[in-house]
Amino acid sequence: MKLKIAIAQMAIALGQPEVNQATVKKYAQQAAAAEVDVLVLPEMWSTGYAFEQLTTIADQGGARSQGFLSEIARQYQLNIVGGSVATQQGTSYYNTMYVVDDQGQRVSSYHKAHLFGLMAEEQYLAAGEQINTFTLAGVPAAGVICYDIRFPEWLRTMMAQGPQQILYVVAEWPIQRIAQWQILLQARAIENQTFVVAANRVGHDANNQFGGRSLVIDPLGQIIQQADDNNEALLVVTIDTADEQAVRGQIPVFHDRRPALYD
Repeated sequence: MKLKIAIAQMAIALGQPEVNQATVKKYAQQAAAAEVDVLVLPEMWSTGYAFEQLTTIADQGGARSQGFLSEIARQYQLNIVGGSVATQQGTSYYNTMYVVDDQGQRVSSYHKAHLFGLMAEEQYLAAGEQINTFTLAGVPAAGVICYDIRFPEWLRTMMAQGPQQILYVVAEWPIQRIAQWQILLQARAIENQTFVVAANRVGHDANNQFGGRSLVIDPLGQIIQQADDNNEALLVVTIDTADEQAVRGQIPVFHDRRPALYD
């Protein structure tokens, strides 16, 4: 099955949801004009890491973000991997991914499981506990957020649930570690025999410069296409999920796993 995917490598206005929604809508318009099937947004696209403003800008129950994503999905007939946004659930705050189909229906939600101490996430956010697998545009997939990719056992837990053909990764990954971002993503593609579609932001906030280099990687770890490290861009690529099936047939790593040894 051929799938046309667009990644919005965007700069994010810190703590300004309305400004960022306008930017996302611009990318949705461009993606629709390019006749893509799936649009992927970066981590915390709505507010950036404006943790000190969470009490006023966090999305209560995720309603505002889900409504916005559903609206543009219907308007532009796009399936959307909605990066992530800051949400408030009860008395806790989360880094939350929403996935919606081209009819505007939510097909998945996920709270980031691994919180990154170097960016103070654990001081403000609660960690998620659930895996994130879903079917989007007819393709079985999984989705994770940024620091999650440093935990291959967590991604394998998701990918072993079935033949997940795409791993979507959304991030705010700093420029000083951008080489590791690429290497980690290529490793996750190879070991899980899957396409990796990874959206990173560009620009900066008061404490961080972000590294771009959004990537689409095939199941052999080869880069199909990538954006540069500094500039906003809509990266568009077509993949054929039959390629992933061929790789899994050649090297049956999922069949040969011995989970009893790994606990």
